[in-house]
Amino acid sequence: MSRFNTTFEIHLHGTVPLREEVTFDQLQDALRPIWVYAGARSLTECADSFYEEEPGIRFDVNDHLLQICWTIKGEDDFRQVLDDMCMGLNDLTMAGAALEVTFYDAEFDDEDEAQGRDSRDDFLMLFVGPTPAAIMQIQRDLLVQDLITLMERHFDASELGDVVLEVDKLFSLRFDSLVNSLEISKPPKGSGGGSGGHGGRRPRHLH
Repeated sequence: MSRFNTTFEIHLHGTVPLREEVTFDQLQDALRPIWVYAGARSLTECADSFYEEEPGIRFDVNDHLLQICWTIKGEDDFRQVLDDMCMGLNDLTMAGAALEVTFYDAEFDDEDEAQGRDSRDDFLMLFVGPTPAAIMQIQRDLLVQDLITLMERHFDASELGDVVLEVDKLFSLRFDSLVNSLEISKPPKGSGGGSGGHGGRRPRHLH
């Protein structure tokens, strides 16, 4: 990786279930935005992390998994690279998956802390999946997990059924709104005088 004296150390972490027929070449193409950003000529060339103790980017052929524990030095523009990567991964996934991204402020030091300055550390979650419904499912599962973990400090798990039910209601409403928006965006049947199916652009997956 050729980037030095950069603002951030960016750590990407997660496991993505892939369709059985996905090949390394397809995965390499989907991940092209990040290995091009790293200044590499292929995914293999940039698969190792900046830190030797991290596994890096690995394709588990037997279990059909993309496993990532990988750090790169970069700038804030890496956020757009992540968006492009997610768009490429969506079509290769078997189910929804979450990716954790942490931006560590590489320029923040003890002197900055002593003077009360704030670091520019940041954390975000990205989601990929074969459909918007699959992405919403993994978002829902993570939210329920976090809520239960938080509330079990005060309540027994058996008392939290209504909380989970309310979360499910919220995601059902969100999914219904998404479906309705996609239906509205479709052209009327028979538009343009042609026969056959609807036209229109393929909806962009959430992430």
